[in-house]
Amino acid sequence: MAKSAAKRKREHLLRNLGKDVTIARNEVDFSTHVRITKSKKAKLQQQYTKYEKHFTKGIIPDGNAFYYVFTV
Repeated sequence: MAKSAAKRKREHLLRNLGKDVTIARNEVDFSTHVRITKSKKAKLQQQYTKYEKHFTKGIIPDGNAFYYVFTV
């Protein structure tokens, strides 16, 4: 299998300068490539808030969709 260009550069630095750049890498306690699917509860909550936004965009700041004016 062929070496990547990055690996060749790392080996070149190690061979010529004695500098191991892999030591400077940060250790991560968790994998950044793990993705989890949403739970049923999370999906339902997303749908609820998605359609709830249509009613909260009104003029009224408390989020009511209907506005009643009583005149006497």
